[in-house]
Amino acid sequence: MRKVDQYLQNAQTQREPPTMRRKGLHRGLARMTSAGAMPPSPPDRSISQDSQDSMEDYWSEVRNIEEDSQGLLEEMMEKGSIDEAELEEAWLHEAGLSTLVSGALSDSPAEALLSTLTRSQAAMVKKRLDNYTQTLRKRNKQPIRHVRDVFSTTDASSAEPTQTGSTNGPITPILPHWTPPKGHQSCPVFTPVESGVSECQSEPNILSFEVPYSEGATAHRKGRDCLDCQRIWKGDKDLPTFQIANPKHGLTRVQDLSSEDIKKISYISLIELTTFYDALGIELKRNRVVRSKVRETGIFGVPLATLLENDQKKFPGSKVPLVFKKLLSKLEQTGLQTEGILRVPGSASRVKHLRQELEAKFYDDSFDWEQVRQNDAAGLLKMFIRELPYPLVTLQHLPAFTAAQNITSYKHQLQALHLLILLLPEANRDTLKALLEFLRKVVAFEEKNRMSLWNVSMIVAPNLFTFRGKKAKQEEMQAAAGAAHLVRLLIIYQDLLWTVPCFIISHVRKMNEASVTKKTPSSERTKRKLLRRRNTDREKERSEVTDLREGVIRVQAPLHAKISMAIQLDSKTKARDVMARFDFENGQASRNSSRKQKHFLFEVGGNIGERCLDPDTHLLEVYRMNPHCEWVLKSRTT
Repeated sequence: MRKVDQYLQNAQTQREPPTMRRKGLHRGLARMTSAGAMPPSPPDRSISQDSQDSMEDYWSEVRNIEEDSQGLLEEMMEKGSIDEAELEEAWLHEAGLSTLVSGALSDSPAEALLSTLTRSQAAMVKKRLDNYTQTLRKRNKQPIRHVRDVFSTTDASSAEPTQTGSTNGPITPILPHWTPPKGHQSCPVFTPVESGVSECQSEPNILSFEVPYSEGATAHRKGRDCLDCQRIWKGDKDLPTFQIANPKHGLTRVQDLSSEDIKKISYISLIELTTFYDALGIELKRNRVVRSKVRETGIFGVPLATLLENDQKKFPGSKVPLVFKKLLSKLEQTGLQTEGILRVPGSASRVKHLRQELEAKFYDDSFDWEQVRQNDAAGLLKMFIRELPYPLVTLQHLPAFTAAQNITSYKHQLQALHLLILLLPEANRDTLKALLEFLRKVVAFEEKNRMSLWNVSMIVAPNLFTFRGKKAKQEEMQAAAGAAHLVRLLIIYQDLLWTVPCFIISHVRKMNEASVTKKTPSSERTKRKLLRRRNTDREKERSEVTDLREGVIRVQAPLHAKISMAIQLDSKTKARDVMARFDFENGQASRNSSRKQKHFLFEVGGNIGERCLDPDTHLLEVYRMNPHCEWVLKSRTT
């Protein structure tokens, strides 16, 4: 049995009966993918007359873009043929599984990631890996060494028998199947869906963060009476109100996690998105980014990462390009109540002149913002977005955003967008979030600026999603309405989309736990020394508490006068209770409430890198889920 196949097969077969396991991975894959192979038909939803009338806004914006772009956007697309093997290799690399094709699996992050996959996720990885290998064989026209052969050796002395009990070939250890961490409880509002019944049938407006979306999509395809797919949404006011339950272990937003854990979330999100689309019968395509020369200085046409690197030299910690923030601030101050803001273009000559001045004077603080009119600022903002050398939603994932338009269920459209947002690079995600927060403010002033949600979406869509090639008029109409609809979902549900699902957090915890078990003996010795030193310090602290029982945590607060406090947890203790207690005992409650810097409780270490806890988090649940973490009270900008 070869090593890579064994890892993937173990994840698939853990929940299957022994008779099913003996039939092999490929036969199981054929059965899993045989039902519902046809992709879903596009959603049949009508739009209101006002929405149809506002389509002209879309085409007007497209004409403006065509006049300004002068064909520059076309240079981003690959001119030659696309090598499928390269695309598969890029997928494996982005999913954190590059060692499957380029190096040893042992002690790599890929090994920890593979150990957390669900059965359907493991099947998808196997499918992509096989496709990569087969494509290489066709291209080379000769037998090549399969990737699984690279990892055929293993240490038999430490291995356990395989699940099939085969004695042929090397024996490999069985990795545990993905399960929620100890103490992980499902949200009480979510009830299991009966076999063969779509998740949409029972609770069409409830989003479950506890179960991978791909699992719910499989049930959805088997169902025939999905209420969400049958509905006709006629306008902005008819959009469904989706609800999410607040789990006892707390909601987690992207900004609440450490950079290392966010990287793991990106790996898991790509695997889950690919599995999710496959379950819906949608082919997930990718664009290959052409590495061309780009500007390294200036404002417009400069990559986001380069802009932020330049900005952080002046303002450390910047997460959104300074010029972008300044344009948004200018529009919020003077443009929210301006009729037709975003829709009515400014003077072309004036915008061109302002652009030149921004390029020359922005970084030396000599640019006069008082000369910028509201509509000119809106024009500069849209110009900045569309002239990025790579789209804000990234070129490689642009087809996945486009494919989301054809999903028949609003719930599944939202879930697809959710995974795509988590896939974006940090700079793109933060900049998109700043844009969406501004657009929500524009819509809030609809009575003054005459810009409805649909109007705003129609204007922004062609700047975010570019559709190339000649199409029939009907296809163009569908593309325009579909792109605007995605922007509409992004604006309305942005708070939900920037929340990390519980099942992905569970993946991260399992990955961290698996990584810890693979540490070298030397690192274990170092760890023991650190633990002995830490235990000595803790013994001194425990002398202050006469009865340190199970469920008692010690919260560190280095920025407070009282830097440490032991707290007995019960089922009702929340993070906000601990925060309030420290503020009360240090006399800082009134001062903190008026500042942007506020204190939050963090879960640090154990099976998580670092997580800022939501104030409504029940600490006993986190304690059971991560008993070896530290509890730290730290300041954070709100």
